[in-house]
Amino acid sequence: MERKTLETEVKIELKFAEPRGFCFGVRRAISTLEESLARFGRVYALGSPIHNSQEINRLRTLGLVVAESPLDVPSKAAVFIRAHGVSGEVIEQLAAKGSRIIDGTCPFVRKAQEKAAFLSREGYMVLILGDKDHPEVQAIRQFAGGSVSVVDPTDVDLPAAPGISRVGIVSQTTQRRETLSLLVSNVTRVTDEVRVFNTICGATAARQESVERLAGSVDGIIVIGGKNSANTAKLVEISEKTGTPTIWIENDGDLESGWFRGKRTIGIAAGASTPDWLVHKLENRLASAKSAREDGWEDD
Repeated sequence: MERKTLETEVKIELKFAEPRGFCFGVRRAISTLEESLARFGRVYALGSPIHNSQEINRLRTLGLVVAESPLDVPSKAAVFIRAHGVSGEVIEQLAAKGSRIIDGTCPFVRKAQEKAAFLSREGYMVLILGDKDHPEVQAIRQFAGGSVSVVDPTDVDLPAAPGISRVGIVSQTTQRRETLSLLVSNVTRVTDEVRVFNTICGATAARQESVERLAGSVDGIIVIGGKNSANTAKLVEISEKTGTPTIWIENDGDLESGWFRGKRTIGIAAGASTPDWLVHKLENRLASAKSAREDGWEDD
């Protein structure tokens, strides 16, 4: 855990949750997308490549065009498949248009898709732990096909399901291990056979555990990341559950005057889709403050 001290009228120590910045899957996707933009000049993405509006705006200046469906993509265009993945049906639609398909699907998401499809082929009722409206979960569900249901992480206390004796479970990659364990325990009580694939990303779990540890050693935590980012939302949720004062910002301009009053040690955590340059901007903003009084970062 890296530590830095701000030399203001009142010393404010910064502690950073690690890892921070892009996770492996997002870094891989952005690198692939940048290379494709340099090669083709214009690249279409089905939905936002990652859940961070500032990074998407940067990529737009390089030639990125965000499309909502294959219908919005011109024939034979270069098309980027985002880290969250898409269904096989969408890939077929793009291929039929002669698209140059650039697959940026995160390998961990791909694993979840493959395991869900495997369970379905083996005759299991498939349960997906995750947010039913999230694009990653929607893609996993489409890969599974057959008998499949999405379980909301806030309600894993399942009732008995008559006639269902074999259940297979996978998870959205950004869920908490504790929630997956609880779901498995609950399903085990109401069915004869349960097969589980832990498809939670290890880096995501490490990030969540780091925030939980950090919360016990700071006066407040700043979480920086997109407001539509599922993994960032989880970090905020974890921090708030510890009782530590927590603020969720998308960039350094969202800092609230007065939030720092009475705080001497500040934790900083970043979502897996938060670029390094945004974290550095936040760090520089804090370090360049001329005084605690100037930005209201002192006691009344």
